Amino acid sequence: MIALDRTRQLKIHNRRIDTVIYAGASDTIIVEGSLQDNRLLDSIHPGGEVRPPYTVHHMVIRMEVQVPELLITDIEVEMPSVPNAACSETRDCLAPVKGMRIAAGFTSRVRKLVGREKGCTHLLALLAAMAPAAFQGAWSARIRNPVDPETYAAMRGQLINTCWAWREYGPLVAQLKRKA
Repeated sequence: MIALDRTRQLKIHNRRIDTVIYAGASDTIIVEGSLQDNRLLDSIHPGGEVRPPYTVHHMVIRMEVQVPELLITDIEVEMPSVPNAACSETRDCLAPVKGMRIAAGFTSRVRKLVGREKGCTHLLALLAAMAPAAFQGAWSARIRNPVDPETYAAMRGQLINTCWAWREYGPLVAQLKRKA
């Protein structure tokens, strides 16, 4: 067991990822994600400069997503805080994601498309965290109003293999198939 005494051990770094889903036009949602890395102690830089605690990364991604298809119709990136000016050059690296569907394999497709030297690892981490939240938000948007049983069944069908509980040969999917 890992021994962690939060009252005695020194916090040195914090990463927060937050995702909020907003209602968009009649058939869209707006998915907004934010990643913030904070250094919680003084940092001693080469040359001896001491820098007090600060925000290393603060990045925001906003996507317009068509529901129920989960098609990304627009995407934009904001970078309020980056450690190096060159980081801002990656602001448009997620442009190729426009037109993609959030579905099984989404994160690996995005990594192949804009990973490594083509993009920003922090933006990729944020987008990877946003994808399942977009799915949940789309579900929430759809069931705010009554949904016909056929549409509801199709929506539930999208859950298959998204997690352990909804695995293809698990009890929830078996129950879903019995009802269909």
